[in-house]
Amino acid sequence: MTSTQSENGRMADPNYLATRSRSVPRRMILGPGPSSASPRVLRAMSQPIIGYLDPAFFEILEDVQSMLSRVFLTSQTTMTVAGAGSAGMEAGLSSLLERGDKAIICVNGFFCERQILMCERLGVEVVRVDAEYGRTVDPQLLEDALKANPDTKLVSAIHAETSAGVLQDIATLSGLAHDHGALFMTDVVTSLAGTSVEFDAWEVDYAYGGSQKCLAAPPGISPVAVSDRALEHVRNRKTLPSSWYLDLSLIANYWGPDHVHHHTTPVSMIYGLREALVLVEEEGLETRWLRHEKVAGALRAGLAALGLDSPVDPEHRLNQLTVVTLPEGVDDAELRSALLNEYSIEVGRGLGQFAGKVIRVGLMGESCVPANVFALLNALERILPRLGYEVPQGEAVAAASMTLADDPSPVAVV
Repeated sequence: MTSTQSENGRMADPNYLATRSRSVPRRMILGPGPSSASPRVLRAMSQPIIGYLDPAFFEILEDVQSMLSRVFLTSQTTMTVAGAGSAGMEAGLSSLLERGDKAIICVNGFFCERQILMCERLGVEVVRVDAEYGRTVDPQLLEDALKANPDTKLVSAIHAETSAGVLQDIATLSGLAHDHGALFMTDVVTSLAGTSVEFDAWEVDYAYGGSQKCLAAPPGISPVAVSDRALEHVRNRKTLPSSWYLDLSLIANYWGPDHVHHHTTPVSMIYGLREALVLVEEEGLETRWLRHEKVAGALRAGLAALGLDSPVDPEHRLNQLTVVTLPEGVDDAELRSALLNEYSIEVGRGLGQFAGKVIRVGLMGESCVPANVFALLNALERILPRLGYEVPQGEAVAAASMTLADDPSPVAVV
């Protein structure tokens, strides 16, 4: 047997293939998340591992807390939950609610439904307040639900519903919850560092985010903010939280001055999050918000030039995630496959009520730059006619360019 035959034999062995290095394709990530990670963040994550009880690591934790406080605009407790945004979600629900408690969930998208699924597993009674996908929850409906359910312990609403592309008025919903004696929780996974999140001013009790969107770090860690009132509530529960790992009081004890041992902290992820927060500080938080607004505006102008619309009310649309209604006869899977295979551009599919009807375009963090908008619009101009939808050539990129010429984006991504 020749060496070539021997190599070919090994290559046919799936166990052999599984042990070989595998290259990952470079993508333009314009989906609902994750976004591209900053090279500086990835370099920071390659630093040597040290112990999570090492005094040198405590200094890094203090840096992270200090910068998270500025991103959340809070003087109360900030920390991280080890896990994606869904871990932050479950930490809040399992810590703030006990079996038999009642929660009102404001539902205007797919991820609100996930909160309900978690509550059901916790043995929590759920009262739904519903809105159509693409719309915000009517505050009057929430107030009616609170009056009908005076024993409500927690109200939850998502600030930036990624499935629906909607930005919600959290201050009003939080105020209603507190007027009726309930705690208030919100999801800021998509909005944190890309849109104003005012934890203290809105009187939020618990907010959880994600590392992988506007913060431009890899997925796997959830930055959270917890009010003093919420922490006191957790510490004075009648029963222990159902999850030891996601117990917010135990996590807070580790992040506190005594650094009480809890779980093994994901050290490299903390390195990465710290560098991501440094990038936010360097750019300036308000400048970062403005960048997301201006680049999203350019995308919308280009889509309009193609005759493409959105089901989201313009008053409440989310800058970080644009929902695009597909023309009649255009298959979403075929369009997404062409973007990925021919242009290496990833966009998201529709979820829930939007399944098969839309694509979702994310412009978040490192991915939120004009060049990505131009690349996507150019690809759509070429692909859509093949799928039976004729579009004017060159007008989408021209419209986006004109928008940015009239109202430039303060790009500060490095």
